[in-house]
Amino acid sequence: MYWFWIGFFVFVALCLAIDLGIGSRHTGELTFKSALKKTIVWVSVGLGFTGVVYLIYENHWLGANPKMSGADAAVTYVSAYLLEEALSVDNIFVISLIFRSFKIPGKYQHRVLFWGIIGAVVFRVAMLGGGVWLTKQFTWIFYFFGAYLIYSGLGLLKGEDDEEDGAENSFAVRTLRRFVRVVDGDHGGKFLVRDSHGRRALTILAVTVVVVELTDVVFALDSIPAVLAVSQESFVIITSNIMAILGLRSLYFMLAGAMAQFDYLKYALAGLLVFIGAKMIAHDHLHVPNLVSLAIIAGFIGAGVVASIIANRRRAPAAAGDGDGDGGGAPA
Repeated sequence: MYWFWIGFFVFVALCLAIDLGIGSRHTGELTFKSALKKTIVWVSVGLGFTGVVYLIYENHWLGANPKMSGADAAVTYVSAYLLEEALSVDNIFVISLIFRSFKIPGKYQHRVLFWGIIGAVVFRVAMLGGGVWLTKQFTWIFYFFGAYLIYSGLGLLKGEDDEEDGAENSFAVRTLRRFVRVVDGDHGGKFLVRDSHGRRALTILAVTVVVVELTDVVFALDSIPAVLAVSQESFVIITSNIMAILGLRSLYFMLAGAMAQFDYLKYALAGLLVFIGAKMIAHDHLHVPNLVSLAIIAGFIGAGVVASIIANRRRAPAAAGDGDGDGGGAPA
């Protein structure tokens, strides 16, 4: 079993090296077309891993749970993977706001995303392991996680302030400034520089990395209980979570500029979190088959995307009509 995990994380490290452009001269902002191609590749890799999960559980390799068939494990993996990908979209939206708040140029966003993704892998593995242990030791934790997910889902329905200075004035940043020196301005993508007095100080880029890492921890508080509602199989939830993180950089550059086009996706995520929270609370009284859960998860995501596309198509003619009206001359 240990050799598999070593091999798996070596594979993940190689994928991250390719995705994050380690050793490449072209590590800046991706174009939409390039980001779309890379996202398709990484989603294909993530979904392709379903075959590995199927073989492991079907043949009971690596001490796999003998009570779970290969087909059931594959469906569970896909459910958890799609759930994590959907929740990553909301995470990307917040990261985009953070970049705007700190006025981080596109050429430096790659560096922040690099360390953000590395941190995400470390935090997710640690927190997932802790989450599995908690659910096995304390069954009542399901009720707590379920209530928290419902609360988070309802919170997404509330209007949020998108103030440009929100992140700069956040509690985390104000606390950080009390303990370390922070210098403003562009310092060529460096995280640590010397100020005018020769003292070491963090740059705004370094502060942004800290805020992004803290944001990922906060989002993990949503995603980890959510994936635990799908399965408590350590192998399935850890691999699905990590595979969903692969390609996060390309997904960011593909979606960041088009987040406004997915108005209804946030509502779909809200409904998804409420459904999963209710499923956790009712786990002792109501069993939802994995295939049904997969269909509901895919249905929520698909409905949010389709509703957004339809709304955008209806909005386009209206906007064009308003433009024609504005451009018309004054009546004679």
